[in-house]
Amino acid sequence: MQTPVLDTVLAHLRAALENDDLGEAAAIIEALRPPDQADLFAELDDEHQIALLPTLDPADSADILEELADEEAAELVEGLATETVIRIVDEMEPDEAADLLGDIQPEKAQVVLDGLEDADELRPLLLHPDDSAGGLMTSEFLVLRQRMTAAEAIQSIRSWKPEAETIYYLFVVDQQGRLRGVVSLRRLVTADPATPIVQIMDPKVISVPAGTDQEECARLMARYDLLALPVVDSGDVLLGVITVDDLIDVLEEETTEDIQRLGGAEPLGRSYLDSDVFTVTRKRVGWLLLLFVTGTLTGSVLRFFEDDLKSVVALMFFVPLLIGTGGNAGSQTTSTIIRALAVGDIDFGDAARTLWHELRTGILLGVLMAVAAYVRAITWGTTQALAATVSLAVLAIVVWANGMGAILPLLATKLRIDPALVSGPLMSTLVDATGLLIYFLMARLILGL
Repeated sequence: MQTPVLDTVLAHLRAALENDDLGEAAAIIEALRPPDQADLFAELDDEHQIALLPTLDPADSADILEELADEEAAELVEGLATETVIRIVDEMEPDEAADLLGDIQPEKAQVVLDGLEDADELRPLLLHPDDSAGGLMTSEFLVLRQRMTAAEAIQSIRSWKPEAETIYYLFVVDQQGRLRGVVSLRRLVTADPATPIVQIMDPKVISVPAGTDQEECARLMARYDLLALPVVDSGDVLLGVITVDDLIDVLEEETTEDIQRLGGAEPLGRSYLDSDVFTVTRKRVGWLLLLFVTGTLTGSVLRFFEDDLKSVVALMFFVPLLIGTGGNAGSQTTSTIIRALAVGDIDFGDAARTLWHELRTGILLGVLMAVAAYVRAITWGTTQALAATVSLAVLAIVVWANGMGAILPLLATKLRIDPALVSGPLMSTLVDATGLLIYFLMARLILGL
């Protein structure tokens, strides 16, 4: 989101670019903080971006690429000369550089990698998927040896001059590089200088294997208030560290994807206004077609009970009310369950308890809605038998919707499918069709159709 001040800066930046004054444009960009640089840079046309980026200081260009969405950064790099890309990537954090190289053409990525000063730092990171602990970690971290003293550790920190985000926790390894403990900077500074690290470290350090999903890493860091999370291999050798800034990026990315899937669309993978209409259409059309097909189930149910509708036309009056109530009840439940799954409140092992909890909730909600439905049906001048049919159908539909809304996200999680995929429009569509089936079966039973 841009502020009025940034809007003014953007106007000056565009004016400089229109006058082909790349020096002035670069000076404007370099005077800003990295997030503001990326925001303004993303507002420029593609040709201006490609022309401007090589004129910036490589460190500023690196900051911009790190702040941009992955797809945007990859597309931009594809249009730059290889020598320019090498200069910029050399200034990027190892984890960010590895993500970028993994998103561009393999041939170009290899040429860039071969031209880097510290290519060996990136090669291990490229072996891991972007959404795993190995893909999130950085290989730029300081480790302490068990036999070091507090004074020697502090001297190592002074020599290394780390970034602020990596300094709060320092991890301790043995001679084989295996993770053995963690010590906070506060405890290190306050300890007697001659104290061995092994005496002040905490051996109960939380770590994750390299293949751990990024959501699980974020959950662990949030649960235990960690500023850094070590990543180890099968032999407990320290491979890298996930820092808190990576956690924030993961949470934002996962939340964005879930919200877009809740609406029945594939994640865009980049900012909305930077996604062209063809991309947005492609991301939405698949789900729209699927929902269209599943939506025909509702029509099929209506056709199957066509004779019943002809004999009691008033049945049709309550169809919108029933399918709307069922869809809303199901969506309420799925959103609650998906959030509980996301924060670790429940997992598949809690399926029975969760289902029982939602069925009881559904009964209470259903009774309340059934009373409202009966009153509404009577005020419309229907018979008591039809009002009772509508009332009992609402009760059954709400209970059914709550049950489906509880169990489907859990099943999706068990099958390693994003539970957001079974919520929103898809849940409403399924409940619509099954809800109508319940309604007409009850009508046959109570009205004797």
